[in-house]
This record gives sequence, C-alpha cells and structure tokens, in this order.
Amino acid sequence: MSKHAVSQIVIPARLQSTRLPRKLLLAETGKPLIQYTYESARRATLPSGICVAADHADIAMTVWSFGGSVVMTDPKAASGTDRVAEVARSMPNIDIFVNVQGDEPDISAQAIDLAVELLEQDPSAVMSTLATPIRDKSKLQDPACVKVVFDNHDKALYFSRSQIPYVREWADDLLDTPEPQFYQHIGLYAYRREFLLELAELPRSNLERLENLEQLRVLSTGHSIKVGRIDEPAIGIDTPEDYAAFVARENRTALHAA
Repeated sequence: MSKHAVSQIVIPARLQSTRLPRKLLLAETGKPLIQYTYESARRATLPSGICVAADHADIAMTVWSFGGSVVMTDPKAASGTDRVAEVARSMPNIDIFVNVQGDEPDISAQAIDLAVELLEQDPSAVMSTLATPIRDKSKLQDPACVKVVFDNHDKALYFSRSQIPYVREWADDLLDTPEPQFYQHIGLYAYRREFLLELAELPRSNLERLENLEQLRVLSTGHSIKVGRIDEPAIGIDTPEDYAAFVARENRTALHAA
C-alpha cells in the first residue's frame, strides 16, 4: 500500500433507528445532528473526500441543505458496512474507505487520520479501528459498551459485549493503572477497498450472530484488524437521553462563546 493512499470518508446514514427514530435529523440546537458529524469528519487531513451514504430522501435533502455530498444507497442494505461498500463500488480510484458513524458528532479529525495511517503503515492489515481506555466499572460491565483486546502488535484478538479480559481476582485499582487494562471499542473503521467489497459478500459468522458484532466476521475469517489507541471518550447518540445531554453541552458551549 502506497504511503499516499487515496482515502474517502463515508458516513452511512439510516433514517429510522430503533431507540431514537430520525435521530440524524434532530435539530434542537438549530443544526441537524448529521451536520455536526459531517463537519467534524471534514476536518480530517488525510482523506481526500467525504460523503453521506443515505437511505432516504429526507437524509439527502438535509445534507444537501448544508452543502454536503450525498450518495443514495439501497434502503434495504443490512448494515452501515453494506452502505459503505455500495459507495466503494462506484469509486474504483479510492484505496481506503473510512466508515464514520453518523451519530458521533464529536468524532475528532485526529481519530479519523489515525485509522487511515494504521492501514498505510501496516500492509498486513485489511481493516483498522480505534479504542479508548475504560476507567469506569459500570461501563466495563455494560453490554452496550463493546470491549476489545489486542496483541503486542495492536492487532485485535477479540471484541465482546462482556468484560474482556475477565479478571479472576478483581481489584478496583485495576481501573486506574498507568497502562490501561480495559479498552472500549470505538465504532470507526477504515477498510482497504478490495477487502471492503469482499466483506460485504461474506456470510455472518457464528460469533457475529452470538455477540451481534459485525467486526467478529472479519476475525472469524482470519483477517487482521489493526487497533489504534486514543484517549478521548466515545460519545455516540443512541437514546433520547444521549441527545438531551448533547444539546445541553452544545448550549453551554454556545453560551460561553457568546
């Protein structure tokens, strides 16, 4: 892989979501949620382009309204990865595709650039993702918080909704060690184009079905996922409470800036 691989950010955007319907269009701050994510992602310096992979005209109209780029994708696509793969089929000149979740309005440009760099630096990895330390026991025990463990070369060994590694003799100070013992997976991915197209055609693995974690399909087929470490919280918007907290943060920021 060339050091100057051409990369593209794709934000898969589905209109309906289970816990917070039409969440990407929520605009209590005066700006739709998808616009925050788009603007945050656009600050990354390595990708050469960015677009939203939309499943509905309402998403497309909203993105067009703030000057964003849209590719319409199949409304029946099974996952965000399938939407990104659909975009990849129409962009043969792109080497690396970065999948940024539409409900991550605070994603940093540095995190996106790191995901691209990991693939540029390691030709053996077909995919990269990110992780951040877990310092809170309740988060460690929360199935909604996906955990990841990786080897000495920062390649993923396993992802789980359960606590991994499981500590035989627990001590609370394990959460405060200088070198973190536990990592939360952040759902940002970069894929090499050829592997992304292959991944979209692979059947779900047994581990993937059991944990309901798509990335386990990659590990089950024997491929490597490089894991980059960042020290910033993963704040996705999944529930009405999450969005209310986001609005409150934005209002405080606007008040301080005034």
